[in-house]
Amino acid sequence: MSTLQLDEIITWINSAFGEDFPAAQAKDIEAITGVLGDSGFQRYLQDQVNRQVIRDYLVNAMVLGIISEGGLPAFARQISSEEGRATMALYMLMSSVEDARDLPALDSEIEPLKPLKPAENEHPHIKLVPS
Repeated sequence: MSTLQLDEIITWINSAFGEDFPAAQAKDIEAITGVLGDSGFQRYLQDQVNRQVIRDYLVNAMVLGIISEGGLPAFARQISSEEGRATMALYMLMSSVEDARDLPALDSEIEPLKPLKPAENEHPHIKLVPS
C-alpha cells in the first residue's frame, strides 16, 4: 500500500494554481501579502470558506429532499460557532449530500477538532484503507 505525502501534494496543487496575485506588481505584492497574510485575516477567510461549504451542502441536501427545511434547526448549535463550523465543514466535505441525515449534528455533540501530532521526522500521510 502506498503512502501519500500530503505536504508534497499540497505544494504541487498550490504551484499548479499559479501566482496568488497575477495582476499585481512586485511592490504591490508585498503590501497585499502584509495585509492578507495576517493570521486574523486568514482565520476570517477560512471561516468564510467553512460557511460556504455548509451553506452549499445544506442547500443541496434540501434540494435533493435528503433533509427538510424543518431539519435545518438541528444544525444551528453546531454552526453557530467558528469551531463548530470548522468541524461541520470537515464532516460535510468528507461525506456525500445523501448522507446528510447521518451527520453528527443531528444526533449528538460533535467532538472538537484536535491538531494531529505526527511522529518526529515523519511527514504527514494518509494510509488508504480498502473497503
